[in-house]
Amino acid sequence: MKNWHHRIAFLACTALLALGLVAASAEDKKEEDKKPDILYVPTPQVVVDKMLDVCKVTKDDVVYDLGCGDGRIVCTAAKKYKCKAMGFDVDSERIKDSEATRSKLDKDIQKLVKFEKKDVFTLDLSEATVVTLYLLPSLNVKLIPQLKKLKKGARIVSHDFDMEGVTPDKGYPIEVKGPNRTHKVYKWSVPLALEKK
Repeated sequence: MKNWHHRIAFLACTALLALGLVAASAEDKKEEDKKPDILYVPTPQVVVDKMLDVCKVTKDDVVYDLGCGDGRIVCTAAKKYKCKAMGFDVDSERIKDSEATRSKLDKDIQKLVKFEKKDVFTLDLSEATVVTLYLLPSLNVKLIPQLKKLKKGARIVSHDFDMEGVTPDKGYPIEVKGPNRTHKVYKWSVPLALEKK
């Protein structure tokens, strides 16, 4: 009788474990199947430099690039300011590109850089002190609930696109001359200046 109870308990545990593995596998598959919300267009280096410059990045900052593309913003931040920098993208190919960019850095700088395949709209941004964006305006708006939770004093900077409902810092956007056209750079500081509806 005792062995029968043990067998039932064992079978129940095995079934629960199997269900958990199936659920985890389904979650991984969901993340794997997610398609990028925007086509990848690289930010010119002159704009990258200006974005980091206006945020007054220092070695004490933690830079998050949401939709990291080829990793140039993250790698520039780490190389120029010796700060911790992380890039996130839902596209596996972009993560490969980013890792290729990282591999060209000095070994000590590489240690400051990390890339992860993640959906930026479910990301915990609490560690970031600087967030960089090159997303469509509607996607910037979708990020507002996460951006509102950033630490006081954190800076958000966007290439070309604004964030409806949030007033940029005074004097922004600014214009930056690129190789082929003039680009805009928007900056916001936390706490965000939310516009009254």
